[in-house]
Amino acid sequence: MQADPTAQDAVAQRAILALALAAYPKVRTIPELGREIGSRRVAKRVIRMLVADGLLEQKEAAYMATRTAIRCHRLDAW
Repeated sequence: MQADPTAQDAVAQRAILALALAAYPKVRTIPELGREIGSRRVAKRVIRMLVADGLLEQKEAAYMATRTAIRCHRLDAW
C-alpha cells in the first residue's frame, strides 16, 4: 500500500520550508533541496506550491523564504 501523495507533499513542503527558513537570507537551489529531501522531482513540485502560496520566492535559479514566511516563523505562528 502506498502512502497518501497529499500527505507526502505536506511532509515535503514542511521540510523544504524548514530548510529555506534555516538558510535565510541565503538561497537554496532545487538540486540542493532535492538531495536534502531525497527527491528532486518532489522538491520541484512542492517548491511550486510554496511559491504559489507566497512562502518561497524565486531568485534567479534558486529559492528563498519570503519575508512573510520569515515573519510568521519568528512569531512562532506555525
